[in-house]
Amino acid sequence: VPASAENSLLCQVVCGKLLRQEELPCALYLVGTPIGNLEDITLRALRVLQSASAVLAEDTRQTRKLMDHFGISSHLLSYHAHNERSREEELLKRLTRGEALALVSDAGMPGISDPGSALVAAAARAGVRVVPIPGPSASIAGLVASGLPTEE
Repeated sequence: VPASAENSLLCQVVCGKLLRQEELPCALYLVGTPIGNLEDITLRALRVLQSASAVLAEDTRQTRKLMDHFGISSHLLSYHAHNERSREEELLKRLTRGEALALVSDAGMPGISDPGSALVAAAARAGVRVVPIPGPSASIAGLVASGLPTEE
């Protein structure tokens, strides 16, 4: 476990038993990532990142910080606006062969104002299961902190 992970109380709690690698069913997992504080990530998201065959990242440097913080060593692949078309065929082959791939963005849900929607559409057309793993939402956080009524 990297030094940064050892210093994290949350990691001391979750990195042991809860983050053991488990076999994931074949799917494209859309994993929500923190929009500020690294520890605003769900346990489910951490499990998927730990267990996926590969993590597809818009910016591998940013995602590596997150993964290192929690001691996650999954294979990291770049997947961004400049290579999404060239990677699509390779990724679809991996998915149709039964691999579980996790797609993340720099912050928030993948496919919202960043690469990912084309891969999601291609996976759906190919009959590959697409599984959203919800995470933080800037719009909801802003709304509840505003004091505006939310009942209507």
